[in-house]
Amino acid sequence: MRNQPGYSIFKNAFYAIEGVIAAFRMETSFKLELFFGVFLFAAIIWLPLSFYGKMVLIVTMVLIPIVELLNSAIENVVDLATQEIHPLAKNAKDMGAAAVLFAVLLHLGCWIAVLVQELV
Repeated sequence: MRNQPGYSIFKNAFYAIEGVIAAFRMETSFKLELFFGVFLFAAIIWLPLSFYGKMVLIVTMVLIPIVELLNSAIENVVDLATQEIHPLAKNAKDMGAAAVLFAVLLHLGCWIAVLVQELV
Protein backbone atom coordinates (compact mmCIF):
# COMPACT_ATOMS: atom_id res chain seq x y z
CA MET A 1 0.00 0.00 0.00
CA ARG A 2 1.31 3.42 -0.93
CA ASN A 3 1.06 6.36 1.42
CA GLN A 4 0.10 8.79 -1.32
CA PRO A 5 -3.05 10.92 -1.51
CA GLY A 6 -4.97 11.35 -4.76
CA TYR A 7 -3.57 13.95 -7.12
CA SER A 8 -4.92 17.47 -6.90
CA ILE A 9 -2.99 20.47 -8.15
CA PHE A 10 -4.42 22.61 -5.33
CA LYS A 11 -3.61 20.08 -2.60
CA ASN A 12 -0.13 19.57 -4.00
CA ALA A 13 0.46 23.33 -4.10
CA PHE A 14 -0.74 23.52 -0.49
CA TYR A 15 1.67 20.72 0.50
CA ALA A 16 4.51 22.61 -1.20
CA ILE A 17 3.63 25.78 0.70
CA GLU A 18 3.52 23.79 3.94
CA GLY A 19 7.00 22.48 3.11
CA VAL A 20 8.37 25.99 2.63
CA ILE A 21 6.75 27.12 5.89
CA ALA A 22 8.20 24.12 7.75
CA ALA A 23 11.66 24.82 6.35
CA PHE A 24 11.36 28.49 7.31
CA ARG A 25 10.33 27.57 10.86
CA MET A 26 12.89 24.82 11.44
CA GLU A 27 15.91 25.56 9.25
CA THR A 28 18.16 28.48 10.15
CA SER A 29 20.16 28.05 6.94
CA PHE A 30 16.99 28.41 4.87
CA LYS A 31 16.07 31.62 6.69
CA LEU A 32 19.56 33.05 6.15
CA GLU A 33 19.51 32.15 2.46
CA LEU A 34 16.17 33.89 1.99
CA PHE A 35 17.36 36.91 3.97
CA PHE A 36 20.54 37.33 1.93
CA GLY A 37 18.62 36.47 -1.23
CA VAL A 38 16.51 39.62 -0.84
CA PHE A 39 19.64 41.80 -0.81
CA LEU A 40 21.28 39.85 -3.63
CA PHE A 41 18.13 40.19 -5.73
CA ALA A 42 18.11 43.95 -5.12
CA ALA A 43 21.77 44.16 -6.13
CA ILE A 44 21.15 42.14 -9.27
CA ILE A 45 18.29 44.43 -10.30
CA TRP A 46 20.19 47.61 -9.39
CA LEU A 47 23.50 46.80 -11.11
CA PRO A 48 23.85 47.78 -14.77
CA LEU A 49 24.02 44.21 -16.09
CA SER A 50 22.66 42.71 -19.29
CA PHE A 51 19.41 40.79 -19.23
CA TYR A 52 21.32 37.51 -19.58
CA GLY A 53 23.74 38.39 -16.80
CA LYS A 54 20.84 39.19 -14.49
CA MET A 55 19.05 35.97 -15.42
CA VAL A 56 22.13 33.83 -14.73
CA LEU A 57 22.52 35.44 -11.31
CA ILE A 58 18.82 35.14 -10.45
CA VAL A 59 18.62 31.49 -11.54
CA THR A 60 21.73 30.48 -9.59
CA MET A 61 20.50 32.48 -6.58
CA VAL A 62 17.14 30.66 -6.59
CA LEU A 63 18.97 27.34 -6.93
CA ILE A 64 20.49 27.77 -3.44
CA PRO A 65 17.23 27.58 -1.42
CA ILE A 66 15.98 24.80 -3.71
CA VAL A 67 19.04 22.69 -2.89
CA GLU A 68 18.70 23.67 0.79
CA LEU A 69 15.12 22.35 0.79
CA LEU A 70 16.35 19.04 -0.66
CA ASN A 71 19.14 18.91 1.91
CA SER A 72 16.66 19.54 4.72
CA ALA A 73 14.41 16.78 3.38
CA ILE A 74 17.36 14.35 3.38
CA GLU A 75 18.26 15.33 6.94
CA ASN A 76 14.67 14.87 8.12
CA VAL A 77 14.38 11.43 6.54
CA VAL A 78 17.72 10.33 8.02
CA ASP A 79 16.65 11.58 11.46
CA LEU A 80 13.36 9.71 11.10
CA ALA A 81 15.09 6.49 10.03
CA THR A 82 17.65 6.34 12.82
CA GLN A 83 18.62 8.10 16.00
CA GLU A 84 21.95 6.31 16.23
CA ILE A 85 25.17 7.59 14.76
CA HIS A 86 25.78 5.58 11.60
CA PRO A 87 28.35 6.17 8.84
CA LEU A 88 25.68 6.00 6.11
CA ALA A 89 23.49 8.53 7.93
CA LYS A 90 26.48 10.83 8.27
CA ASN A 91 27.34 10.39 4.60
CA ALA A 92 23.79 11.22 3.52
CA LYS A 93 23.73 14.40 5.60
CA ASP A 94 27.23 15.42 4.51
CA MET A 95 26.40 14.88 0.84
CA GLY A 96 23.31 17.03 1.17
CA ALA A 97 25.41 19.77 2.78
CA ALA A 98 27.96 19.41 -0.03
CA ALA A 99 25.20 19.96 -2.59
CA VAL A 100 24.29 23.24 -0.88
CA LEU A 101 27.95 24.25 -0.83
CA PHE A 102 28.27 23.55 -4.57
CA ALA A 103 25.15 25.63 -5.27
CA VAL A 104 26.63 28.54 -3.29
CA LEU A 105 29.99 28.20 -5.06
CA LEU A 106 28.23 28.07 -8.43
CA HIS A 107 26.41 31.31 -7.60
CA LEU A 108 29.64 32.94 -6.43
CA GLY A 109 31.40 31.83 -9.61
CA CYS A 110 28.59 33.26 -11.72
CA TRP A 111 28.86 36.58 -9.88
CA ILE A 112 32.57 36.70 -10.63
CA ALA A 113 32.08 35.74 -14.29
CA VAL A 114 29.24 38.20 -14.87
CA LEU A 115 31.00 41.09 -13.13
CA VAL A 116 34.29 40.45 -14.96
CA GLN A 117 32.49 40.12 -18.31
CA GLU A 118 30.22 43.11 -18.00
CA LEU A 119 31.83 45.65 -15.70
CA VAL A 120 35.53 45.32 -16.46
